[in-house]
Order: sequence, then structure tokens, then C-alpha cells
Amino acid sequence: MSEKDFKKEEEKEEEKNEEYSGNAGLAEGGSSPAKPQDTTSFSASMQSMSDFLARHLGIKENPPCVLEELTFEGIAKYLASDKVKNIITMAGAGISTSAGIPDFRSPGTGLYDNLASYDLPSPQAIFDIEFFKENPKPFFVLAKELYPGSFKPTLCHYFIKMLDDKGKLLRHYTQNIDTLERVAGLDPEKLIEAHGTFHTSHCLECHKEFAQDWIKDEIFADKIPKCTRAGCGGVVKPDIVFFGESLPQRFAAAVNEDFKKCDLLLVTGTSLMVQPFASLTSRVPAETPRLYINLEKGSSGAHPITVLFFGGGGFNFDGEDNYRDVFKGATCDEGCQELADLLGWGDELKAIVKKEHARIDQENSDLCSKSTKSASASSSPPKAEGTSGKSPAAKASGASSSAVSPGSSSSSSSSSLAAKGKAAKVRSPPTKAKGAASPKQK
Repeated sequence: MSEKDFKKEEEKEEEKNEEYSGNAGLAEGGSSPAKPQDTTSFSASMQSMSDFLARHLGIKENPPCVLEELTFEGIAKYLASDKVKNIITMAGAGISTSAGIPDFRSPGTGLYDNLASYDLPSPQAIFDIEFFKENPKPFFVLAKELYPGSFKPTLCHYFIKMLDDKGKLLRHYTQNIDTLERVAGLDPEKLIEAHGTFHTSHCLECHKEFAQDWIKDEIFADKIPKCTRAGCGGVVKPDIVFFGESLPQRFAAAVNEDFKKCDLLLVTGTSLMVQPFASLTSRVPAETPRLYINLEKGSSGAHPITVLFFGGGGFNFDGEDNYRDVFKGATCDEGCQELADLLGWGDELKAIVKKEHARIDQENSDLCSKSTKSASASSSPPKAEGTSGKSPAAKASGASSSAVSPGSSSSSSSSSLAAKGKAAKVRSPPTKAKGAASPKQK
């Protein structure tokens, strides 16, 4: 799929999003673990609309700029100061690109080819809850390819973890379902997985909860996970948000508390085209600086209707009245490394990435070794009398396992930390969840 074709596809999806985005999170009821919740308070939206229109029309002045200079370097100086203690980071698919996670949309990729035989009406159908109920097999084929544990966190993930270690991070909001923040060691309390997670799963019929290890074993055994409760047998689905489901309850509660405290917003790896996630950039106080690290600029403004529904305008990088928005054109890893360098954290960050990747590689190697020895031992015939002391199992002990552990990382799964390629277009599931649009970030 060419870049031009992909943009056309995004525009079509965006038009569809407008049909229901104004009611995001306002539905009632629902059996999914991602229970409906009010994602935007009406009073906050009205106040934001009022302030935005007043500034746009010149009736109200912008707050004073808190940065020494409206540049990337100015952001770094501000971040290093004691003024910044409540950073919110927002991330999309782009932060996982250098981990090797593929784009399921593009024809010609392994994922696309694997799913072609299922005659999907569109790639997005794999995340449609109604389609899933009728035919869950395609999703679990994809889930096996993308299952958390098959990839290593990127430099960007470790930079976010470093912000927390330095006492600067209030919360990290992600559209991704790859759980790489958890693998990087980020405190789960600091993490909001807006589009759900593989960390837990629930039966669609009786809602029994299942642990990650259980469903992982089912998926890698090429099974459709079925509920183990007597008399049930319903399909068990990971708690990622599909079309037709609502965003997690924790998302709504955290948004209303966190964003009013934010003193620096860092957005990276997302095109900010998916509501209601995209509108979060406008929920921070009017004086809060906003840094956007991405290969391309997102929207530079917002229509008043968007303001009404989602609480404010977009970035204003090129406007004459810009006083807080800074764009850094770079890959997520490159931008975070450069920011770390300016903060004096660069060498420390590189060392952490090197150490953690080595640790993960060793754990995967140990896991593969155990799997190999176990498989060899179980397949070894009894030693015949009079034969030499070495059994077939012993002779095979150094051989490589033909079935690599799902947690292992191949060289293709961990590309260079400063990958130059374009950020992936989609990796989190599309979430037209009773008003939540699908994640289509670049």
C-alpha cells in the first residue's frame, strides 16, 4: 500500500469517526472489561471551547510563554528545571516501530498474507467485535504474530521509564497494545493503556477472567481460547478494545484527574487522528508547553465542532500566536535520544537500553535452552543395554530447538534503536468503541 493510498484510507476512516466521536464514552451498560465511562466532562469541554474561541477571535490573550525559547532546546531547559514534576507522555504506534512490530494493514507483509485466506472485508475487520464473535480465528492468527514478549522495548520506551525514575512523570498514555511499557519496567500505576491490553482476558459469555500465561499458551498452541468454566465454553478475548466496545474505565477516571495537573506534555509516535485519544492534547492547562516528536506534523488547528466535543484545539506550530507548541521532526528513538543528550542523560539512557536488551536476550536464550532440553528428553528412547553412555538426549542437548519460545527475540524483531523508517501506521487495535474511533496513527 503506497503512502498516498494509506492517507486516503485514513481520510475515509476519519470521516467514519466523525459519525460517533461526539458521543465517545457516553454509552451505558456493556459486558466488556473495558466498561463505558464518561471520557470528557461537559463543563470542561464548554470551558475549553470558550477559551479557545476567545483566543482565536482575539478577545482573550494567550497566557505568557513559560519557555525561555520556543524551541526543542527550550523544552529541554524547561524539563530540566524544578518547575516540571508532572509530565504526561502520549504515545502511538510509532514508538514501537524500531522494535520490529509490523504494520498489519500493508499488503505484502507476513501478517497481511497470513490473513488473506480468511477473506476479511478489510484489515480493520479483524478488530470488529461482531466479526470476532462470528469468526475469532483470524484475530488469534494475528495475535500469535504480535503477542507481547516477542519484541523488546525501544529506546523511547526506556526514556519514558527514565522520566519516571527521575521523578518527572505523572502518567504515560498509550494507544498501543504491545505492553512494551510493562516490559521496560514502567510502574503499572503510571500506565494508561487507552486501547486495552493483553495483560488480562475475559470470557465473552460469563466474563470469567483469565491470566495472561493461560491465554498465551492457548494462542501459541493454535487454539481458539475457550472458557474453562463448567457449562460455558465461551470464547476468551484479550482485554484489548475492539470496534463496538468502550474504552477502559480507568482511562476516563485518569484523564479527568491527570491533565489538569500536567506541566509538560510530550507526544510521540502518533498522528493524533483518533478520537478521543487525540483530543487529550487540549486537556492540559493553557500555559502548559507541548512537545510533539514525530516524522510529520499533525493537525495544526481544530474546528470549533471538535472543540465542542473534545475540549480544545490542536497544535499550533506555525501560527503567529504560538506560545507553547514545539515540533521535533524525527523518529521517536532519535528524538528521545537527542532530548536525553540535552538533559545530560544520554549516556545513561544508552547504557540502560544496552543492559536491558542483553538481559532480555539472555532470558530468551535460557528459555529456549530449557525448551530444547525438555523436548529432547521427552523424545529420547530408552537406552539399550550395551550401548555407549551417551543417550540421544545428551547428544542433542546442544542442538537448537525447532520451536522458538514465544518470548524470544529474533534479530528482525529488534532493529536499530534509531530506526530511520517511517513510523508504523497502526499497531493498536482500531477502537470504534461506542464512540471511540480506530487508532490510525502513523
